[in-house]
Amino acid sequence: MTRCYITIDTEYDFGFTRRTGANSRCANFDRSIACVTPGGAVGTVYQMDRFDAHGLKAVFFVDPMPALIWGVAAIEDVVGPIVARGHDVQLHIHTEWLELAGTSSPVGSRTGLNIKDFTFEEQCALLTYARNVLVAAGAPAPVAFRAGNYGANDDTLRALAEIGLAYDTSFCPGIAQSHCAISLDRAVRVPVMHQGVIEVPIGCIAGHGGTLRHAQVTAISAAETLAALHHHRRHGIDSFTLVSHSFELLSRDRSRVNEIVRRRFERLCAALEKAEGVATGTYADHPPAVAPTGATAGTPPFSPLRTGLRLAEQALANALYGAR
Repeated sequence: MTRCYITIDTEYDFGFTRRTGANSRCANFDRSIACVTPGGAVGTVYQMDRFDAHGLKAVFFVDPMPALIWGVAAIEDVVGPIVARGHDVQLHIHTEWLELAGTSSPVGSRTGLNIKDFTFEEQCALLTYARNVLVAAGAPAPVAFRAGNYGANDDTLRALAEIGLAYDTSFCPGIAQSHCAISLDRAVRVPVMHQGVIEVPIGCIAGHGGTLRHAQVTAISAAETLAALHHHRRHGIDSFTLVSHSFELLSRDRSRVNEIVRRRFERLCAALEKAEGVATGTYADHPPAVAPTGATAGTPPFSPLRTGLRLAEQALANALYGAR
């Protein structure tokens, strides 16, 4: 059995609140979490509706940092429905929010785009603060973490181990120039023990000319995702991590439903329900295991047909809904 970890980075939009002011909590929730549009809401509740309809489980990596300006209630609004529906809540951090934190910051006047911009001790303080807010908001104690922008380093992993979180999934081999500074080679595609925690890489597929493409709902098609999962199953690889966001099904300006991406998401959910030898997994119920020594996921063989169809679909989506 290969487990597909559908991971949803669930976050308020820092840039929106920086532009519009601290009174923007409700508007930010509507555009980033609920994703309300004239064509309907396609945020976390809609995503869970589709997961539940197909018997799937997802992992919602929730960012508690907006509590710095809005309090725990802003995170309760996010966490409550996820826990009530039986999906998994884990920890996410966007340190950009420290810019607006004032005296509520756990690291004084220090700010930074990514968690890797802070010292080990500061990262411990940030992670402890965020974990405590997440639990205060009603989530079970988290065991897994993903850095905002994938912007973690080895100190992040050591800090996670220090405060008792066992898993990190910030390493993204499919993006050559990401913010991630974890000291692993991009050839690492399976869960490994690193710096005291289990690092679970983001999935990827083979691209043209030996390139890689990261496994994200807006980045690869449902057919490419299924091909990668079946490749993992044939090669005895236990897990594959797919990334999405609470706002993934919206146009770039978050004003409309991106119908092309929504159909891709719905096709994927339907296909996962029927996929032989594939099931969804969570960190609460079926956490990823360290791969045996020497195990390698590789990538499914490059498919000009699947890639060509996705590129055509992507071009149309970009033209209609804005390039991502």
